[in-house]
Amino acid sequence: MIEHIGNLFAFIGGLGMFLYGMNIMADGLQKSAGGKMKQLLGYLTNNRILGVLVGALVTAIIQSSSATTVMVVGFVNAGILNLTQAVGVIMGANIGTTITAWLVSASEWAAFAKPEFLAPLILGIGAFILLFSKKQKTRMGAEIAIGFGILFIGLSSMSGAISVYKDSPIFAQAFATLGGNPFLGIITGAVVTALIQSSSASVGILQTLALNGIVNWPAAIYITLGQNIGTCITALISSMGANRTAKRAASIHLMFNVAGAIVFGILMTAAFHIFPAWTTMHVTSTGISIFHTIFNITNTLIMFPFAGLLVKLSGIIVKGQDEQTDEEDEEQAVLRHLDDRILESPSFAVENAVKEVVRMGGIVSDNLKFAMDSMLAEEPDPGMVERVLKKEKMINNLEKMLTEYLIKISNLSLTERQTAVVNDLFYTVSDIERVGDHAENLAEFVQYRIDHQVVFSEDAKEELKAMCDAVLDCYNSSVKARETEEIEYVRKVVKLEDEVDNMEEELRETHIARLSAGKCKAESGVIFLDAISNMERVSDHAINIAGYVKDEIQ
Repeated sequence: MIEHIGNLFAFIGGLGMFLYGMNIMADGLQKSAGGKMKQLLGYLTNNRILGVLVGALVTAIIQSSSATTVMVVGFVNAGILNLTQAVGVIMGANIGTTITAWLVSASEWAAFAKPEFLAPLILGIGAFILLFSKKQKTRMGAEIAIGFGILFIGLSSMSGAISVYKDSPIFAQAFATLGGNPFLGIITGAVVTALIQSSSASVGILQTLALNGIVNWPAAIYITLGQNIGTCITALISSMGANRTAKRAASIHLMFNVAGAIVFGILMTAAFHIFPAWTTMHVTSTGISIFHTIFNITNTLIMFPFAGLLVKLSGIIVKGQDEQTDEEDEEQAVLRHLDDRILESPSFAVENAVKEVVRMGGIVSDNLKFAMDSMLAEEPDPGMVERVLKKEKMINNLEKMLTEYLIKISNLSLTERQTAVVNDLFYTVSDIERVGDHAENLAEFVQYRIDHQVVFSEDAKEELKAMCDAVLDCYNSSVKARETEEIEYVRKVVKLEDEVDNMEEELRETHIARLSAGKCKAESGVIFLDAISNMERVSDHAINIAGYVKDEIQ
């Protein structure tokens, strides 16, 4: 009895090491591919074929089709992807998950370099590098090595715990039952995968059993088909708090895998009746990898032309449309874009945060321009002021939401560069919000003009117009620098900020001269001087934003 309990503990411990090793290796791979993830995010918005490739690559990197699909639900919920684009990524995710199966079966096909033999050495080397190396790239490679080592030590522990039962009639009878009943085999695979929420882990367990010659071909195939269905549960659960379009993305994932399981289930059942000798043959771990790969690639090739049909069917399953109004839901739209599901991949989360900070910068730019136009208007009305003040309240809420999202990202596993970008984004959000405050100040000056019927002279209006144009260009260039990380925009901000500083000094002197000469009233003079002071401060915040980008790219 004690021996059996010890074997159970060894199996559970091995499974834990397998999952933990996979997680560490995935973290290392994501950090190594951090720069590439930005390019992949751009490819997501193109066509379906690229979507398949991106889905496969991302899943291969993060070692989890469930995580990829959950991210897709997040992207759809955020409006970054539409359903047609999401279909391709979902199909690709199923192909990418086969990489894990090939890793697990490497102990069979890697004849000259058995992973379980080399794993302790690789783990040791990785640990020493991580302890003593200061270089970021070297440390990322060490993380991958440590994850690889722990993964295969875990597999070895699982295999050792099971090996003593390989001749047990209980296992033989269980897999004979599962292989003889396709429905039962598929359900078993789906339930186990749904419970542990990882198809990679459930395939790994099946392959560990196969390494010990316990699993027959029919059982392996039906359980593998079920595992592909079970992996949909994570995305379905994740979509519960999302909008209807995101729920449709999760339902497309389920339909895609269920359809594939039905088609292959029927074909393989027929094959086993035609060639009954297969039903008694034991499958190898490599055999499971081969079938898993063939199934996912073939299923994608078959279903790819019917992507449009899957989208239509998802509309029938999840009825209705998402309601949205432009002005009223602008804040809610940003909140949707800051979807926690995207945190599954730190690289994507950082790039998404940059996009949302740039989006906030654009909203502030629009409000600043409207406040400037209102200030220069011949006859401003109170409606203009109310619009600016209303938008400013929303901008304050955006600052809070973005800061909270950045805090979540900062707690993820990030590279040094990603950490620097996130820290800079905290400061950038604050600077952008301060620009919004200056737009609010300009709106208050407009209200003062209305209340006291203040009129600017033609010279004052021309000078204000010139400064408004320079300040707006300076600020917009800083937001563009944040978006593109191009040094040309940084240089443009530096140049414009110098011009604005000089302009503010000159305008202050000329306006004081006009006041002294009696060409302007005192009331207009106060507004003029306060306005150019506020605009000069906007250019100061612009130089701050550009400065953060400059530090990152140098």
